[in-house]
Amino acid sequence: MLTRRTAVLIAALLPFLSQEAAAVDIKDPENTLLLELKSGVVTIELLPDVAPKHVERIKTLAREGAYDGVAFHRVIPGFMAQTGDVEHGNTKTGYNARRAGTGGSKYGDLPAEFSKVPFERGTVGMARSQNPNSANSQFFIMFEEGSFLNGQYTVFGQVIDGMQHVDNIKMGSRANNGAVEGDPDAILSLKVAADQ
Repeated sequence: MLTRRTAVLIAALLPFLSQEAAAVDIKDPENTLLLELKSGVVTIELLPDVAPKHVERIKTLAREGAYDGVAFHRVIPGFMAQTGDVEHGNTKTGYNARRAGTGGSKYGDLPAEFSKVPFERGTVGMARSQNPNSANSQFFIMFEEGSFLNGQYTVFGQVIDGMQHVDNIKMGSRANNGAVEGDPDAILSLKVAADQ
């Protein structure tokens, strides 16, 4: 039988125990991202065997701190949350709502690395323009399955923990193609787990 004191102790330790359990699930820290959002940390397993150039780009930008403060500028309920415009989307250094989503990074665009990996809930893919070889720094996380994207956009990762925090990102409106008005939510930090 649990005493009140034991129950209080367990309750106090629970957050630390769940963090420890999440850390155990990280099989490859060099290919795992820790995405800190306002409500918690999202763990993303990267897929270097599927999209090596895209994985390398995301890790390079994460290690430079380029994503820290970048807004989720396009968030469509039931579809996806898009972020990663390090040129126009940083809420710390001058967020430009009109231009957010039009920029990339200081690096060149990437050639497509399309695969048979399906877009499902928690899949992380690269955003691009009409040109299949135009992905740069922007990416999106799927709220739900989106088979119509299969083979059309590069998949480079999958959320393995913390999807509830993605669900809490401030939504845009479907009528305005998901553009988030006012103050959008932003990435607090994006780090490679091996660097922690």
